[in-house]
Amino acid sequence: MSKSGSLRWRLVRRLVALQAVLLALFLLSLLGLLWWRGEPLALESEDVVLDVVREAIARAPDGSIVLRSTPALTALRADGPGLWFTIHDAQGHWLTEGDVPPEYTRIGHALDPIGQARLGWNLGDPPRPTARVKRLNTAAGMVHVMTGPGGSVSAGQLAEFALLTLAVLGLPGVLLMALATLVATPLVVRQAMRGLDRAAADATRIDVEQRGVRLPTTHVPAEAAPLVDAVNAALSRLDEGYARQQRFLLDAAHELRTPIAIVQARLEGLADGAPRTQLMEDVARLANLAEQMLDAQRLRQQDVAFAPLDLADLARRVAADLAPLVIAAGYDISLEDESAGAMLVDGDRAALERALTNLVQNAIQHGSRRGTITLRVLAPRTLEVADQGEGIPAEHGERIFEPFHRLRPRAGGAGLGLHLVREIVQRHGARITVHDESGGGACFRIAFPPMATNPHRPPTT
Repeated sequence: MSKSGSLRWRLVRRLVALQAVLLALFLLSLLGLLWWRGEPLALESEDVVLDVVREAIARAPDGSIVLRSTPALTALRADGPGLWFTIHDAQGHWLTEGDVPPEYTRIGHALDPIGQARLGWNLGDPPRPTARVKRLNTAAGMVHVMTGPGGSVSAGQLAEFALLTLAVLGLPGVLLMALATLVATPLVVRQAMRGLDRAAADATRIDVEQRGVRLPTTHVPAEAAPLVDAVNAALSRLDEGYARQQRFLLDAAHELRTPIAIVQARLEGLADGAPRTQLMEDVARLANLAEQMLDAQRLRQQDVAFAPLDLADLARRVAADLAPLVIAAGYDISLEDESAGAMLVDGDRAALERALTNLVQNAIQHGSRRGTITLRVLAPRTLEVADQGEGIPAEHGERIFEPFHRLRPRAGGAGLGLHLVREIVQRHGARITVHDESGGGACFRIAFPPMATNPHRPPTT
């Protein structure tokens, strides 16, 4: 079954990605707004002027500073009609171009010790020209250049500046938000999913024998509430359908008992012979199937109180009741009681008689029509039913107790007898096993717990 992954980590990944996109958009919008308002940024057109002037500066033969007409300088002059800059060196040579704002005409050599500086005004002051001062190493030697805005910043420079800004300002913000999201999201999701975790834990306890169970809706998130309600509605429908099915099986089993009893009575009036024996066995199987269906319903009610009973007396009664059927099927029957006096266990007498009867009828059906079917009462608190047939292969040792499992596909019976035996035995806190007899055949052994430690004993009223 495929899984879509943890909701917690899907939320973390998507929230971090969303936060990174939103932060990047915010920074880019802020930069664009500041640029549009003309606020000073780390990237200014003065830097463009400085780069162009650096390449154009040269020294004349008389030692003065001159500008070569480079293509970049020509383009800069055409692009910026208000272009201005001043250049001077340590020898007192000056070169000026454009109209220098009065605020900067008197600076002279005052900033020569400064490698670079940005000159401007506080935010909110009346609009005034800004300037940039930088000492440059040029073909004419070391010079100081002061300039104002001029030309335009290229798209590449803008992109580079934007990426640098995102890396310097955006990346730490994204990392901080990612850390907060990584810590907070699992906590929030765990708290929000607490109700679903409880519902899931209750769902694991749903069983065919535990009807009426509903998933809790307390603390379930509103988004998941429709799913929980749908599951509860489905469980209600299943309970109703199960109840109808059980009522049908119970009614059918009751209705079958009457015609089966009539057929048995009529067969008993026939003359002895093989046809009568075969028919009596077939009818006995039908009667047994009806009783098994009733036993299944009776076991599910689970309202029968246990009482002390003697295993030896139980075995004698079953042996006496089934002796005619065992002998008519061609077997001998034997009862071996190795108990010294009463061997008491807590139990439901009717259910245990049915379990022992099913084991004997199983031996009749699979005992190969030869030998002896033996009932044994062994200490401590053990019953055995053995035959001298072909035995049970080891690979079927557990599967024979599954409902509707047949050792041989064409064998008679519905495959419910041994399953019901195990259900009855387990309800009594006992254990049933099967092994091969030393002389051939199968031996079913039921071992009961002591009366004081039987964990399945219902409370007495």
